Amino acid sequence: MQKTHYSKLRRIILANMILLPLVPFVLVLIIGNYYFKDSLKSNTIAKMQRIVEDHSQLITMFLEERKADLQLIADSYNFDRLYNTDLVGKMLEHIQKNSTAFNDIGIFNEAGVHVAYYGPYDLKGKVYRDATWFTTVVHRGYYISDVFLGYRKVPHFIIAVAKKHDTGTWVVRATINSQLFDDLVGKVRIGATGQAYIVNREGILQTRRFPDGNLMDKDLDAGKYLTPHEGIRTFIDTSVNGTKYWYATAWLKNNEWMLVVRQERAEVFRTLTAATYLVMLIAILGGLVIVPVAFYTSGRIVTRMGKTYEEKRQLGQQLIAAARLAEIGEMSAGVAHEINNPLQIIRLEQNMIESILADLKESGELKDSKDLSELLDSLNQIKLQVHRCADITQSLLKFARQRESTTPSVDLRTFIPEVIGLVRRRAEVEGITIKEEISKTIPMVEGNASQIQQVLLNLFNNAFDAILARHGSQGGELTISAQLADTGWIRISITDNGVGISPENREKIFTPFFTTKPIGKGTGLGLSVCYGIINQMGGRIQFASEFGKGTTFTILLPGVD
Repeated sequence: MQKTHYSKLRRIILANMILLPLVPFVLVLIIGNYYFKDSLKSNTIAKMQRIVEDHSQLITMFLEERKADLQLIADSYNFDRLYNTDLVGKMLEHIQKNSTAFNDIGIFNEAGVHVAYYGPYDLKGKVYRDATWFTTVVHRGYYISDVFLGYRKVPHFIIAVAKKHDTGTWVVRATINSQLFDDLVGKVRIGATGQAYIVNREGILQTRRFPDGNLMDKDLDAGKYLTPHEGIRTFIDTSVNGTKYWYATAWLKNNEWMLVVRQERAEVFRTLTAATYLVMLIAILGGLVIVPVAFYTSGRIVTRMGKTYEEKRQLGQQLIAAARLAEIGEMSAGVAHEINNPLQIIRLEQNMIESILADLKESGELKDSKDLSELLDSLNQIKLQVHRCADITQSLLKFARQRESTTPSVDLRTFIPEVIGLVRRRAEVEGITIKEEISKTIPMVEGNASQIQQVLLNLFNNAFDAILARHGSQGGELTISAQLADTGWIRISITDNGVGISPENREKIFTPFFTTKPIGKGTGLGLSVCYGIINQMGGRIQFASEFGKGTTFTILLPGVD
């Protein structure tokens, strides 16, 4: 009887030890596999959309810049001067210094006659009065053509702009370097089969498509994707040769061209297929392992799983927090680089305008006048503001570089005003007055400049939030002081007249993940990170606050002898 009882109990225990882990194991594999497939598919779509978006912006910017080059010529010269072929050649050489995109350039009068031309073909004197491109540019003011043969019997496309004058309208036209444009479009390579190309509304290739599409060929697959749509469209379809592709498309040039990015479906889902087989293999092996292991290790496994889960959860929270901080630096660097690109263009255009004005003044075509003086003052102001913007972007880049300082010490007399400069604009917009009380006799401090900058910026931003919560956009004050304290120590104080810190929160403000801000407005890591940085430098950070009146944070750092 007892033996039967133990046998039955043993069977029940073994059944529970086998079934209980096996069922969740199978469910986890099924659900995990489902969500993994969904995530991989979403990531693939997002990647294709991002590529199409970035590339369409790049192509649009390329075309707009070339149009701007020609518009500058049209706005800078009188038509009578542009009859001179040598002058036209010099203009082409000048704009080719900034971009090699132009092959040739020509000037047309109101009758469509090619009155001046500089390039490798004999086109001067040709009449284009009835050509579609000429009538369009005269009517619209500019024109970007499809690829065509023309008089030269070579595939190419043109950009033209029109300029009205007293006797009619004249046109500046240039041919785009097809090879350069083709390389620009086709440089997108995704894996072994991914590629990008452009077609017009009739499905004619405007750039080459490897390995089976040359310029001006008809794309037999165009009917699958040449449909009206907004933004970026992604889908899977089978080409005429029987290969399945993942497509991503976007319209360009006022819906006259379409950018197509495609990749073979088999390559896109190769990782997913391998992962599916791997999941199946893991499921089989797991089932075989669970049965023998259940006899003697289930208890230990359950305990270990609980411990591992908790460690993983804590590590995940730490990684999420660290990733958020890293994204701030990356975003700052990205914004700075994006701003630098148009700044360089503005600077080049400003220099070109100054050069043109100087030439015109030297040749006597432009006389001194009040308007000219005001124009030169405006150019100087543009130059000044470009330099100011460049200084701001350099400060952002300096903030984004998370590496050890190249200098062993930091001069707070100049460093603190530099950091204040990063937030001064925000303070002005939000009506906050910043007062600086930086002693000229304080010694230097040893430390990482980027980390000190991180601490100060965090304290400044917290102070701004507290001030705005109390005063709104008027009446805010922030005082930053740096003075020599006890022998060998420097005291940095940040004082605001904000809402202050409530008594119940004062013991928790340096605790990681503690925040009084709404969800999505703060991570609760700023002050804890500041506390760790200052301690690591051998210093101390303290605070004094009166609820409803304001807060003062004090940093004590050892000075350099």
